[in-house]
Amino acid sequence: MNDSADTPTEAEESAHNSSGLWFQDTGTLGERTRRVLLELLKGPYVSGAQSPQLWSALVADESIVRSRLHDLFLDLVIDKIDEFAFTRKIVTEEIDVPAAVRSERLTFLDTAMLLVLRQLLLAAPGEQRVIVDREEVYERLAIYRSGDESTFQRNLNGAWSRMSNRLRVLHKAGEERFEISPMVKFLIDEDQVHELIDVYERIASGEAKGSIAEAGLSSDDTDDTDDRDSDDTEEDEA
Repeated sequence: MNDSADTPTEAEESAHNSSGLWFQDTGTLGERTRRVLLELLKGPYVSGAQSPQLWSALVADESIVRSRLHDLFLDLVIDKIDEFAFTRKIVTEEIDVPAAVRSERLTFLDTAMLLVLRQLLLAAPGEQRVIVDREEVYERLAIYRSGDESTFQRNLNGAWSRMSNRLRVLHKAGEERFEISPMVKFLIDEDQVHELIDVYERIASGEAKGSIAEAGLSSDDTDDTDDRDSDDTEEDEA
């Protein structure tokens, strides 16, 4: 009886990879490390609280993951205290770095809401969890109202939806109560905060009318296909 049909050829044997997860897999990373790399590329971040197994894999293989991301012109930003990690474009003057992730410009209210959430988070130092009420956040944004109330409410709902679904900086913690993710601290750096606060104070006082384009803030988001909330509409022009 001829068993040649069931016997791997030399080429097939040479193609075998001891680290492979399937036949002819040429990858060298373990399964969990591959999964955390994929989640980083999908975005917006990897959380130790939400994905402890992926976080453990990231911490164990941080240098390898960082190297693989560098191959794609991406840098790894990791906060081991709050257990968050995300990717961003490499910043260097040595070469012309191509855009590796989609840059998405936020609406006026998106950024105003981010600032409010950041202020609420930083106002509670040492707290394990910072819980807010949706109406509390909406009230702080009322000074930016333009147009009729129903339109403004719709725009607020759209911004809230993006905070929850796309940027994932709000997590439900009860009936109309939400936990602010520490990740919100990384979405706007200190220089941008001062610039944005100046712009928003002038707009709130009526000295200037404008949109977030005046401050030029954008969010790097590699996967916005999960944002399916019907309220997620672009803010009406002021």
